[in-house]
Amino acid sequence: MKKALYLATIEPNSGKSLITLGLVNELLAKTPRIGYFRPIVNNPKDNHIETVIDYFKLNQNQNEAYALTRSEVVDLLNEKREDLILDKIIRKYKKLEKKFEFILIEGSDFSGEGSIVEFDMNIKIASNLSAPAIIVGSGIGKTFDEFVGSMKLAYESFTEKDVKVVALIANKIRPKNQKTLMKKLEKIALEDTYVAAIPRDEYLSKPSMIDIIHNFDAKILTGEEHLTNNIKNIAVGAMQIRHFLKYVKEKTLVITPGDRADIILTALQADKSYNYPSISGLVLSGGLIPEKPVMKLIEGVNTHVPIISVKPQTYEVATQIKSIKVQINPRDTKKILRSIRLFKKYVNTKKILDSLYKFHSDRITPSMFLYNLEELASRKKKRIVLPEATDPRILKAACKIQSRDLADIILLGKPEVIKNTAQTHGIKIDWDKVKIIDPETSPLTEIYAKKIYELRKHKGINEAMAHDLAEDGSYFGTMMVREGDADGMVSGAVHTTAHTIKPALQLIKTKPGSNFVTSTFFMALPDRVSAFADCAIVPNPDAEQLAEIAIQTADAAKRFGIEPRVAMLSYSSGSSGQGEDVEKVRKATEIVRRKRPDILIEGPIQYDAAVDPTVGQKKMPGSPVAGHATVLIFPDLNTGNNTYKAVQRETGALAIGPMLMGLKKPVNDLSRGATVDDIYNTILLTSIQAQENDEQSEKQQKSSPTKS
Repeated sequence: MKKALYLATIEPNSGKSLITLGLVNELLAKTPRIGYFRPIVNNPKDNHIETVIDYFKLNQNQNEAYALTRSEVVDLLNEKREDLILDKIIRKYKKLEKKFEFILIEGSDFSGEGSIVEFDMNIKIASNLSAPAIIVGSGIGKTFDEFVGSMKLAYESFTEKDVKVVALIANKIRPKNQKTLMKKLEKIALEDTYVAAIPRDEYLSKPSMIDIIHNFDAKILTGEEHLTNNIKNIAVGAMQIRHFLKYVKEKTLVITPGDRADIILTALQADKSYNYPSISGLVLSGGLIPEKPVMKLIEGVNTHVPIISVKPQTYEVATQIKSIKVQINPRDTKKILRSIRLFKKYVNTKKILDSLYKFHSDRITPSMFLYNLEELASRKKKRIVLPEATDPRILKAACKIQSRDLADIILLGKPEVIKNTAQTHGIKIDWDKVKIIDPETSPLTEIYAKKIYELRKHKGINEAMAHDLAEDGSYFGTMMVREGDADGMVSGAVHTTAHTIKPALQLIKTKPGSNFVTSTFFMALPDRVSAFADCAIVPNPDAEQLAEIAIQTADAAKRFGIEPRVAMLSYSSGSSGQGEDVEKVRKATEIVRRKRPDILIEGPIQYDAAVDPTVGQKKMPGSPVAGHATVLIFPDLNTGNNTYKAVQRETGALAIGPMLMGLKKPVNDLSRGATVDDIYNTILLTSIQAQENDEQSEKQQKSSPTKS
């Protein structure tokens, strides 16, 4: 199974790079197929990505390793399109997931404003990628209690959103506080959450000449091979030599105007002298470069001091350097190796990985569910007929399907009307790749009319009536599906549910093993996706029917990536209630257990006990379903329809469906208030159902004995 780990921090400058380098180094010892991913970066040329990919020679490029820049995220948030942020991140991540066995995901850096929004975004990303997290915090600038409090808050924030935290790592800690701090953190975490503390390291906290270059538009004059020199002190050379030399200390960076040859040469000579400490580098300010004779003299001095030129004036340079954010750069192998050694010394990777490999998440978020719909639909394109092609919503959904190449679309109606509607609404469809059929003029109409007559003459339909039905979009589309001229149909945006379903019941009928047609809604709640049934078709099912609804819905949920845990809903939980309605649910539950012992099921159970872990364990302690139900079966249509609409309105949940179950071939109904996204998602559901029909047909053919 694919594994991932999300590295999150609670603030800027936490030293997250050290953890990343240490983890990748350790993971590569377990498997060579390691990928690295940053959902959000400050700019496309990200230093973290460059360092990890280059140093460890990972089999990926820079573009593969990130999804969005910070400015793109800000723009989408301003447009209230957080869903699109998650969609883009999931798509990029999933491409990488296909390539690697393990992916280390590194969260954002908290640069600039909006730290609360950024922290929350990291939790949502980890949740949507189903990745357990390591939380890293820095001890710099905090009291003991402040640090523990901030880590506790972060831990609770992740776990409340069902993101498993496998480790808490305290970084940049005073050595004397290490043991005490670890004990405190162990108290706020669960037993299987590993805790570690890494002491402050002065060498890693100091900038190098590479950091100076990265923060200025610098020109390297000499000593390029020594740019990893660390800087401990800063001296400004704007005075006479005798005064300047007083400020030369160990690993000093000298800042001086480019025309001060006296200071430049003195600094180089001091570096070579046994009587003075080493110089880390020279920054020549003001954009001034020493004259040729002076440069010739400089180049002839055998020294380890790199010299760079920058445009800002001396004071501005000195001020900016003091506030530089230190980063570990690809060329700074000293810091990379030191980071790896520190990680190895203070962090037990085995304990993290042990917790990680035990981790299994069967929860699916709305964004991941929608992505999975597209992935499943794309495996084998199916032909989907849309009878209501003059509705702009239908055409927009068809355009979206076409742009992502997820199905072959068949539109029913007059070609000129359909094309004019698209043009009027600015819908750009490639007409060469879409089939348009007018039921009033198509040669298929006569063929379908004859077949409708044969199928329905026992119900009193004559040939003229059959011909009228064949010209109707719903009947024509249904006959296309029945005769194999299309793989599925989606309708109902303009017409009633009866107008969509009645032809399917009359002409396609139920498949073997199904006694009736039922339906399910996939309810995309803010943090999960659940299947609700039946909310659209069967008014008052008996116990046998209720059991069949439960089995069909559980199988459908599993097919779409939801681990089925079935709650048979009633007004009482367990054995507490009595009455005809409760007994029906209790009997249906027993039927499911007898027919399908592989399905986790609980019933009767109340809605709150089914979805709320606290209530569930109070009312039905020890139940694997109570509090964690993913499939909710309502006792009747009245309850189901009202509940799904109430949940939809009160929580803002996206209701995908209803998806009809039990037909020989897929036909699905839309509500007349359907949005473009509703139609798009229903087309995908229908396409996936059609694929499943193909698979079942192939299995039947293989299992049937061949005639000799």
